[in-house]
Amino acid sequence: MVCLPTYDERENLEPMLRALDEVLGPDDRVLVIDDNSPDGTGELADRL
Repeated sequence: MVCLPTYDERENLEPMLRALDEVLGPDDRVLVIDDNSPDGTGELADRL
């Protein structure tokens, strides 16, 4: 499992998750932890 803490990372979140998807296996999980970002990072993480 990869824990990914975020704050105001909306622009970087999707590229980061795509990069992780390339190196992680099918059984690996990514947990995005957002600290109430005002830029919508948490909402984007929910959609992805």
